[in-house]
Amino acid sequence: MSALEPTKLDRPRASRDWSAADTGTAKSVAAALRRADLGDRLRSLALAAPLLVLLALSFGIPIVLLLSRAVYDPTIANALPQTGQALVGWNGTGLPDDAAFLALAADLRSNQAKGTAYELAKSLNARLPGARSQVLKTVRQLEAADRPPLEVMKAVPLWSAPGTWPVIESGTHSVTSFYLLSALDLRWNADGGIERVPPEQAIFLQVFMRTFFVAAAVTLATLILGFPLAYLIASVPKGLAAILIVAVLLPFWTSILVRTAAWTVLLQKFGLVNDLLLWLGVADDRLDLMYSRIGLIIAMTHIQLPFTLLPIYSVMRTIQPSQMKAAYSLGAKPFTAFRRVYLPQVFPGVMAGCLLTFILCLGYYITPALIGGASDQLISNFIASYVNVELNWEMAAALSFILLVFTLALFGIFARILGLDRLKLV
Repeated sequence: MSALEPTKLDRPRASRDWSAADTGTAKSVAAALRRADLGDRLRSLALAAPLLVLLALSFGIPIVLLLSRAVYDPTIANALPQTGQALVGWNGTGLPDDAAFLALAADLRSNQAKGTAYELAKSLNARLPGARSQVLKTVRQLEAADRPPLEVMKAVPLWSAPGTWPVIESGTHSVTSFYLLSALDLRWNADGGIERVPPEQAIFLQVFMRTFFVAAAVTLATLILGFPLAYLIASVPKGLAAILIVAVLLPFWTSILVRTAAWTVLLQKFGLVNDLLLWLGVADDRLDLMYSRIGLIIAMTHIQLPFTLLPIYSVMRTIQPSQMKAAYSLGAKPFTAFRRVYLPQVFPGVMAGCLLTFILCLGYYITPALIGGASDQLISNFIASYVNVELNWEMAAALSFILLVFTLALFGIFARILGLDRLKLV
């Protein structure tokens, strides 16, 4: 008995020693795994680094710089430094004192000498319609120097209008909300509050609503056409399905410009579409499909159909036909089986295809420009006009920012309802 007692007493201690050793070993193994995982991640990041840098330089940074123009416009602040100093103590009501007029005259002369007077006139004209001509007129009269500067300034109606000076004072700050408010048909009033612009100047909200309406109509049309076709492709034998898929993807082999140009021929008053409608007896007379909303939706539906169909088809081909047969064997009617068994499984693909088509339609430019009429231009056409024609990058950036916010909000709603893990694009 005495020889066994120490062994019995030593057992708990040995057990405790082994437990501590196992814990230390487990921690070491976990630390080694974390280091190995970190190394794998760093190597993966190093491999992707050139692509990430390229995307940042060619895509990310330019977009950020463009969108920053929506709230950053230093043109007036840089062109009117003396005027900004003279308006520091101004209460914002009525007209400022003569020192502000003289400071503005000095700034206008300085801009004329540096060759930046036109840029200043263009920037003021964006905030005060019609200001460009009066600014350039003032510069010419100041350059003539046949009258005192104060007399020249007060003789020009623009500088005597009470609404001009609050705009100039707000423009002396580089960071501004003017363009974002203008993109929503809003503006600051004399009391410091936000109000709607007059109805004759309110255009952007109408354009946004038109853009969303056309995008929704095209999305619905592609869903109505694409869902049955996707079901057909998923149901037929593989050989015929391959032929149908090639037919669907065939438009991708030509550029969007070529496809749009083809529709300009088909939709003419004496084009093939009107000939077909007359032959079928759908219409009694030739329709004006070109430069119309219906023609625009038809052309965009043809272009966007594969983007809606392919996500739906990718989900349909994973659904086993035996599921529907099992539903029929349990007494379900065809429509009930489709609604309760088939449609819930296809729903993620439907949502993904509709979301993809809707977002792409928001940025359409070529098709509305060639097929749509004057009242069918989408927001992208206005953005392009501000960039290429008006050279008003700030307004283009503001419209782009609002469109981006709307798009991200829509994507967030879809992700909230459906869940990102259920979106199936391919």
